[in-house]
Amino acid sequence: MNRSQANHSNEQARGSSQGGMRQYNERVVLQAIRLNGRLPGADIARLTRLTAQSISLITKRLIDDELLIKETPQRGKVGQPSVPLALNPDGAFAIGVKIGRRSLDVLLVDFAGTVRERWDLQYDFAAPEQILTHIADCLAKIKAMLPVKHWDRIEGIGVAAPLNMGGWQQLLGLDADVVARWERFSLIDEIAEISGMQVQMLKDTSAACVAELVAGRGREIRNFLYVFVDTFIGGGLVLDGHLHIGRHGNAGAIGSLPMGLESRRSGAQLLNTASLYQLENRYLAAGLDGRATTDARSMSSTYWPHTEAWLDEAAPAIALTILNTACVLDLDGIILDGCFDRALQDELIRRIEKSMLEFNLEGVITPQILAGQTGSDARALGGALLPLYASFAPDRDLFLKLD
Repeated sequence: MNRSQANHSNEQARGSSQGGMRQYNERVVLQAIRLNGRLPGADIARLTRLTAQSISLITKRLIDDELLIKETPQRGKVGQPSVPLALNPDGAFAIGVKIGRRSLDVLLVDFAGTVRERWDLQYDFAAPEQILTHIADCLAKIKAMLPVKHWDRIEGIGVAAPLNMGGWQQLLGLDADVVARWERFSLIDEIAEISGMQVQMLKDTSAACVAELVAGRGREIRNFLYVFVDTFIGGGLVLDGHLHIGRHGNAGAIGSLPMGLESRRSGAQLLNTASLYQLENRYLAAGLDGRATTDARSMSSTYWPHTEAWLDEAAPAIALTILNTACVLDLDGIILDGCFDRALQDELIRRIEKSMLEFNLEGVITPQILAGQTGSDARALGGALLPLYASFAPDRDLFLKLD
């Protein structure tokens, strides 16, 4: 039993689905510090619109519960020095799991959102049993390394995975038997059984969007399309500072967008042009290492001709997607990230911006494109944030932003 299930001072502690105004205000304070960084009491009162006396009582309880820590007092020009308060990294933990078509990532994330440990597994395409075995092994390693007190503070497991692991079977050359096993496999139930923990799941690119919303550039803008370039390109949608997953959990699924009227016959979608599996295929056809899509080799002289050929096709396709989305939603900006080298990210953004200028922009307000900051960890980190926010966010809207 973790602290979100335990009783404290005759009330249910933070992390419970029940509780009164006291619990809500505690969560608002924690959220203010999470989104703005360490803060003195006066700034917390200003951000949360609570009285100084209330903030004093709330923060004392949170310090006693080891969710907040006091930092070195900061002396100003007059009066008593202010004492910044910060999230206690050891106050709570969560485990994030990214299950991809090419790799599996498991992260141990602390209360401050820092990745404490990570494990990864590479494969051509994994069977469900292989995934479970690796996750179980990682859980055993986490339990061995954490003090018992900290193991009991793990709030749960958040899983980021494609909505359909066996999708686009022909494109990836997947084994039909493995695909059929995935279709019969209840991922959440199986992970819950081997872990004994609460498990939440979100589409992989939506989880990556969560990480950027909470810990990256998403704190700067309120309405944006999130573009994540991986084996398949995908995305997420944030409106008014809130993640929108849609009725079927598939909002922001830009990979499935048709590429113009000609695609009625060809069936071409954005993912057929702007996904990293296409770049990987170019490398393999040239006798190069397909894994170079994710590292600095992609920008080296040996790989560059193939990288540039991919960019020449991917950038205009993404530019068209961005312009169509901006016309419908009137966005503040676009955040683009992915599992590639930062230099390739910058070059892709530069070419997308150039490609947008080649379209008819009459009546179009072109959004700014920003480079995402969380990179390849985004999906697993976003997964880990799910149980942390479920336990400590102010209300059921997990990604509430304070003005």
